[in-house]
Amino acid sequence: MIWEILVAPFTEFGFMRRALLGCIAISVGATPVGLFLMLRRMSLTGDAMAHAILPGAAVGYLISGLSLGAMTIGGLIAGMAVALLSGFVTRVTALREDASLAAFYLISLALGVLIVSTRGSNVDLMHVLFGTVLALDDATLIMLCSIASLSVLVLAAVFRPLVLECADPQFLRSVSGLSAITHLTFLALVVLNLVGGFHALGTLMAVGIMILPAAAAKFWASNIGGLLAAAVITAILSSLCGLLLSYHFSLPSGPAIILVAGIAYVLSIIIGPVGGLIARAALQPRIET
Repeated sequence: MIWEILVAPFTEFGFMRRALLGCIAISVGATPVGLFLMLRRMSLTGDAMAHAILPGAAVGYLISGLSLGAMTIGGLIAGMAVALLSGFVTRVTALREDASLAAFYLISLALGVLIVSTRGSNVDLMHVLFGTVLALDDATLIMLCSIASLSVLVLAAVFRPLVLECADPQFLRSVSGLSAITHLTFLALVVLNLVGGFHALGTLMAVGIMILPAAAAKFWASNIGGLLAAAVITAILSSLCGLLLSYHFSLPSGPAIILVAGIAYVLSIIIGPVGGLIARAALQPRIET
């Protein structure tokens, strides 16, 4: 019974194994990036950037159809353009970065949906917005694994300045010239992982696997190593459970994975040993009457 529920779908069907491998790659590469987004109080920035890649991917789709290379290059160009434009507007005007980024991402989202819906079908629009994790091919898997490997290597290279920037960005700027380089490198990693996640989970779901496991990890660990481990494990387990739910109950796979991650987040709020509701209630002093 347990074998049929938990293991058989992956042993019997190649598309399930491919989906699981792709989700593991995204979990290993994107979730640590999402953790640093959360630590830097930039979670909503990740959501904005996820929508910002849509028009570039849509243009790539118009040029070459559902071409992996064209949509990836288009998404990267659009994401970096929005990041640079929002930063430029922030520096030359009185508008704050969050407001300028929100404005650009709303424009990008509307433009991307308009392009796909005008020139494509409803199926194409659903593919772009929600992904097709159960239809990953060899080229997409290679790309996802390559992005995950590159992300791990780059994070290892900029780990110390990135952690310091999360804790005290003003101090990093005063003692080192790596602040700007670290920030731009990190933004490039965000865009790169969102583009990779876009191919599996779509633009609307890609940011979920970055942020929700990271937010859940906050209730299970207090140091950076523990946070990274808890976030990646939560993302992988959420992917596994979401794929199984999708298989057994005929649910859309991407939303199922993100919903499981959301459930893990809610449970972490309640039972997490580091600041969870139960833990906080246990620490409160009892008032004697």
